[in-house]
Amino acid sequence: MRKLLQILFIFATPLSYAQFSQPIEVTEEISTLEKYAGSIYINKEYQRASVIDEKSGTYETKLKYNVYTDALEHTVGGKLHEVIKTPTTYARINNEYYYYCDFQNNHGRKKRGYYILVEMNDLYRVYKKYDLKITEPKEMDPLTGSAVTGKIKVTTTFYLEDDGVILELPMNKKDILLTFSDKEEELKQYIKKEKIRLKKEEDLLRLVAKYNALKNTGTSPSQSLLSNRAQNK
Repeated sequence: MRKLLQILFIFATPLSYAQFSQPIEVTEEISTLEKYAGSIYINKEYQRASVIDEKSGTYETKLKYNVYTDALEHTVGGKLHEVIKTPTTYARINNEYYYYCDFQNNHGRKKRGYYILVEMNDLYRVYKKYDLKITEPKEMDPLTGSAVTGKIKVTTTFYLEDDGVILELPMNKKDILLTFSDKEEELKQYIKKEKIRLKKEEDLLRLVAKYNALKNTGTSPSQSLLSNRAQNK
C-alpha cells in the first residue's frame, strides 16, 4: 500500500495549493491552549509534506497536524490555512498518511476525521487516530497551595476498519481478548509465546494479523474481522 502511494506521489502533477486549501483563524480558545504544558500539535514545527488530490495531482509543502481542530495546517503568505477536509484529498507527513474519513462505529455513530493508515490488506485495514487529553489549570491546588498549570497530552487510539465501519482496538490484554473472544484461547497463547506488548504498534498489528489468520483457517473462513462484533460491543 505504501509503495503504491509513493508511486502516486512521484507521478502526480503539481497543483496550486489554493485548489485544496482554505484560510482559517487562530481563535482565542486556541491561543489559551498554547499556554498549557504540552501541545495541540503532533509536531510544533512545520514538517515537509505532500498533499495529494486523487483527481488532480500533488503539492509539496510543509504541514503540521492540529489535533484539537483536527486540521492539517499550512501557511500561505504568512496567513494560516488548512487542507480542505475531503476523502479525496490526503497528505503524507513523515511517512504517515493522513486520510479524512467518514467512518461510523459499530453502533452506527458517525466518526469523521483524520485517520492515519497503518495496515491494509484485502480483508481489513488498521488506522490510528490522535486525540488530546486536556487537564484544565487550577488557581490553587488544595494539597500544595500552589497554582496548577494546564496540561495537554496527545493520545493514540487504534481502529480496525472494514467497509466504513470501525472498531476500537483496546491496548490491554483483557479487553482485546474480550473483543476477539471467538479466538480468545488461541490469542492468549500467542500473546504469551510471542511476548506481545499491546502498547507497541508493531505488536498490536501482529496480533490483529494473527486473529485474521485464525478467522480464515478452516472450512468456513470469515470474510470480515468485524463479523459478530457489532451486536456484542
